[in-house]
Amino acid sequence: MTDANIREIEEPTGTKGEKPAKEEDWKSFGWFLVKLVIVVLVFRTFFFTSFNIPSESMLPRLLVGDYLQAQKWSYGYSRFSLPFDLDVGDGRIFASQPDRGDIVIFKHPVDEADYIKRVIGLPGDTVQMASGVLLLNGVPVGTERIEDLVLPVESPMVCRAGGEFVPANGGDAATCIYPQFRETLPGGVSYNILDLGTFPQDDTAPITVPEGMLFLMGDNRDNSLDSRFPAEPGRGIGLVPEANLVAEASFMYWSTDGTSEWVKPWTWFTAARWSRMFRGI
Repeated sequence: MTDANIREIEEPTGTKGEKPAKEEDWKSFGWFLVKLVIVVLVFRTFFFTSFNIPSESMLPRLLVGDYLQAQKWSYGYSRFSLPFDLDVGDGRIFASQPDRGDIVIFKHPVDEADYIKRVIGLPGDTVQMASGVLLLNGVPVGTERIEDLVLPVESPMVCRAGGEFVPANGGDAATCIYPQFRETLPGGVSYNILDLGTFPQDDTAPITVPEGMLFLMGDNRDNSLDSRFPAEPGRGIGLVPEANLVAEASFMYWSTDGTSEWVKPWTWFTAARWSRMFRGI
């Protein structure tokens, strides 16, 4: 048998053998994609959701441009925390009440937009502001003055949220200075807050939190539309139903100062706040 005849016999056999292998590879890859989608959906549905900080209401702990992962199982599940508004009946399943001091993501009681605030008052608590001091059940919470918060200025000669503009070390760069305090709730949870002066929301009538509701506040006390204000779309939140809870803020996985541009890839790195990444909340 000549070499030409051998090639004529072997080539068709080899071609037939390759086809099923390629089909099997595509099937395996397809199943891998299906499994990946299922895992991601389960993860996002029951375990974690991501959230980015759009405003300064949670300064000093959270900055505009921070990106968080938030755990969804902390307080149970409701239609607000499940995709596609899945109906689980009234309230939540596997419900658990948050603790004072938790930072929570929730749906606005009116327009159902995503918000993030700190839990201050639980059902049965009476909450009041008096001359800028937080009172819980008639007792002022512990507050002490600490070092100022210093942040880089974000626009020429302007400090957002009413901070004081000052040159940094006498040079061209500038910083914003914010008066900062340490607040400690009953039970020992401590966190930093900002107090920028005297504002109408520094004095409020006492409010007793009903069953199933929460009193929430921002840490930037003079720049936060929270439970001190009536619930209006895009503004105050009033008392928030526990069923509106979505997740508990868990850890920060990315942070950017907002100066990056898609057309300039190197700015993706220069704009990153590396020191803030992978920190607990």
